[in-house]
Amino acid sequence: MNSRIFYEAAGFLLGLLFGSFLNVCISRLPRNVSVIRPGSRCPDCESPIRWFDNIPILSWFLLRARCRSCGKAVSWRYPAVELGTAVWFTIQAARLHTVLRFYFFENSHSTPSSYAPSAILSNLGIFILGFLLIGLMVMDWQTGLLPDSFTLTGILIGFVLICFQAIFLGPTEDQVLLPPHSIQLTSVGAATENGNIFLTGPEALIGGRMLAILGAALLMLIIRWLYRALRHRNGMGLGDAKMLAMIAALLGFWPAMLSLFFGVLAASVYAVYLLARGRAKADSKLPFGSFLAAGGLLAAQIGDRIIDAYARLLR
Repeated sequence: MNSRIFYEAAGFLLGLLFGSFLNVCISRLPRNVSVIRPGSRCPDCESPIRWFDNIPILSWFLLRARCRSCGKAVSWRYPAVELGTAVWFTIQAARLHTVLRFYFFENSHSTPSSYAPSAILSNLGIFILGFLLIGLMVMDWQTGLLPDSFTLTGILIGFVLICFQAIFLGPTEDQVLLPPHSIQLTSVGAATENGNIFLTGPEALIGGRMLAILGAALLMLIIRWLYRALRHRNGMGLGDAKMLAMIAALLGFWPAMLSLFFGVLAASVYAVYLLARGRAKADSKLPFGSFLAAGGLLAAQIGDRIIDAYARLLR
């Protein structure tokens, strides 16, 4: 039961199912169509897709990428999203196995198992973040839209998860102490004494995440305002600001900034490529949300290591 391969296999199968549902969201949300009703249909002839033609990845190959009813080609996007989501879930399932084994099956460390719920919730947040970012990446690339049903829901989920993490904090875990002699405490009939100002762990955790969400969104809005002031036209949509706030809600402020760095870098390389090939002009629009989503996926995987390495360089 503690075998890593079991977790990875379960993650892969679960990822295929979520990837199949994600394809429905990608096709319908930009058009403001319900993702529940009607059931899966061919986008061309609108014939209902039978259950045996709706098996993730496998059905696409068995049908040779064509609809059984009308014979129209089915985009490779469908198996690609399913496979991408499955791979993401597999990676996170392996990390979940590592967390559970560390806290519950190994006795070679002194870390109390009471820290496990916070680590599990953090892992759950990365599961959800990957699902949302893969969907937003494809939707922005295809339609230029970043639906609020993904970005705002992601912000809410991230905030709820951080509140649950705060519940499981130890008595002094993550509390913030300010320098001594920063406040004077006075009681009736007693002398004035110097004391400390501090935030409890839950206050620091929840308050810090709220500031991260607001800070990330505000930064993108400032960039948007500056671009409009200089170029007299919009250069970035509000959806990008909401997406960065969503990443901050699920990962924190500095991983969100790393996501922004990766996204800007990737978008710049792609823009140079298009300009060099003559396929774009200086005022051409790019689906920046897709690059930002890719940056978020990368930051979720290796962001902590990069930030820690950078922090050590500054010491």
